[in-house]
Amino acid sequence: MKTLSDVSVGEGGRVRGAEGTLSRRLRDLGFTRGAAVECLFAAPGRGMRAYRIRGAVIALRQRDARQVAMEENEHA
Repeated sequence: MKTLSDVSVGEGGRVRGAEGTLSRRLRDLGFTRGAAVECLFAAPGRGMRAYRIRGAVIALRQRDARQVAMEENEHA
């Protein structure tokens, strides 16, 4: 299954859902089913990334981004 941490800088997709220990917090931040998300920036060392979702920019650790399931690209 593809997760938000698999999305490269400049790419995007739609959220399928959030699971795990931070699922409620991630949903509160806008990571809900069907929301469009784009990866804007990856910090050196690949520890943090910034994502645009619902008009906001949210920074997440890679381990937290793995809790957000993404819909598979139909044209891949």
